[in-house]
Amino acid sequence: MATLGDVAAKAHVSKMTVSRVINHPEKVTRELRELVYAAMNDLNYQPNIAAKALANNRTQIVKLFILEKMDTVEPYYMNLLAGLADALDEKNYALQLVTKNSLEVGNCDGYVVTGMRNKDYGWLETVEKPIVLYGENQMGFDYVDTDNVLGIKTSTNYALTCGYTNIVYIGINLPEAFAQSREQGYTLAMTVHHAQPQIYRLDNRSHLSEALIDAHFSEFPKNTCFVCASDRLAIGVERAIQRQGGRIPDDYGVIGFDGVFLDRIGSPQLTTIRQPVQKMGYETGRMVLNKIEENGLPQGHEVFVPTLVPRGTTRPPQAQG
Repeated sequence: MATLGDVAAKAHVSKMTVSRVINHPEKVTRELRELVYAAMNDLNYQPNIAAKALANNRTQIVKLFILEKMDTVEPYYMNLLAGLADALDEKNYALQLVTKNSLEVGNCDGYVVTGMRNKDYGWLETVEKPIVLYGENQMGFDYVDTDNVLGIKTSTNYALTCGYTNIVYIGINLPEAFAQSREQGYTLAMTVHHAQPQIYRLDNRSHLSEALIDAHFSEFPKNTCFVCASDRLAIGVERAIQRQGGRIPDDYGVIGFDGVFLDRIGSPQLTTIRQPVQKMGYETGRMVLNKIEENGLPQGHEVFVPTLVPRGTTRPPQAQG
């Protein structure tokens, strides 16, 4: 089995240089890194990750702490997990999923936390290890998220370009930053078009949005488009409209938000705002690893631009004339 000394001899560098390339590649020139990596590859040398972790007083573990009920967010989190795992794997880190009761069981180098509510920020501030949040916040924590305001502004504006004259917003009933930002996107777009906002707020459950439409269907005239804060809510709206005999997309439009699997289970499939969840997960992993390497220094935030995916629940945009 090849040793670190063998790699150093083949690359014609010191063992200290090889160690630096393995442990702190950012501190070594690209040419030197490539030289050492080539030697490692030729010799099939595998760094001792356990020894590296011990030398750096690290566990090589990042814990993912999900604070919301999984049945309201699946399958969204599978894409997040895939992105996180890719980023951590590049640095030989393991990802460990934990609950509130097991948060302090076993050591780790840092945390990714998602599904935060206002009540959680107090105790999060007491956690001593580096933390990055998945989801925007106004409490000063580093975070990664979608541009929620832009996403709903985009869907509201698109509904108007499709010729729908009555735009109704079905929001998520939470006093949280992401929910407020999505609603803000709707009100901003409606204000620009001098249109009266119509807002309903529900828990993120499709049966609740379904019941809302069933109960108030007669109050929604034809040529209404429902802009929803999640695909889960949009699916419920779509089902209820069809049960009530409404024609989608001719008389009623529906637009969701997320673009992760649920947008494709209805018939017709949902027009939606797609979040690049796997890319966002990767960036979250990269950010927490940087924060670990920099001994907890703030990393700021990264906001991703969502994209509109037009499908069968909206009419095509109408020509402007």
